[in-house]
Amino acid sequence: MKKTEEISALPENYAELKKQANRTSSWRDRLDAVDELGHWKNKQTIDILMRLMNNDAVYKVQEAAFRTLKKLGEDVELPSRKKGDLVKDTTKILLRIKKSLPAGHSYQEFKVKVQKMRLDVYDTYEGDKGADFDKWLENIWESLPNK
Repeated sequence: MKKTEEISALPENYAELKKQANRTSSWRDRLDAVDELGHWKNKQTIDILMRLMNNDAVYKVQEAAFRTLKKLGEDVELPSRKKGDLVKDTTKILLRIKKSLPAGHSYQEFKVKVQKMRLDVYDTYEGDKGADFDKWLENIWESLPNK
């Protein structure tokens, strides 16, 4: 691949990269898309990177998009980390999932069901919390009321 400064055309796989950048079920895919889009400086790729920097629920993706835009010479500022729910009504969603499980279920059963039913929520918080994700999810599970 050529150097960023030399390239202004769209990548051949632009449509796939655009889909990848919009994939809410995988912050890793979005992070990979940021990396790949960083090799192409044009309006379409800059627009996608700006949207990810300003609106992605996972802060790691926002930071990567920011760094990539800076590298491409854009005048951008890193957004501050979001406070509160990263996904609207997270507590309601997790409560509904917990109530759908039989009484006496384990944390592991809850975790698996969250991943199956709401991969977007699972993935967003896993990406945001990193190594602390399991501890965070288990604390939420314990704090939610039973049936």
